Amino acid sequence: MRELVRTNDIVLVSAVGALLDGANIHHLVLDQNMSVIEGSLGILPRRILVHEDDNRAARQLLAEVSKRVEAQLRELQVLPATN
Repeated sequence: MRELVRTNDIVLVSAVGALLDGANIHHLVLDQNMSVIEGSLGILPRRILVHEDDNRAARQLLAEVSKRVEAQLRELQVLPATN
């Protein structure tokens, strides 16, 4: 298994998980229940792992989605236009 994402953002964990599910890429979310120990402070990051064989496809998927989202935000003028 290879670590794909490490973040404290539970919304990002959910979004990445949904993208991977949609692409039929099996993944594991680790440390999601650590809030019991940390007191729901969000201090401990969650980790998303994918199988070694799916690592390249998963990273490519996230890169493509990132580019699309950035383009849409620029179109909506949420982000400044690039030259």
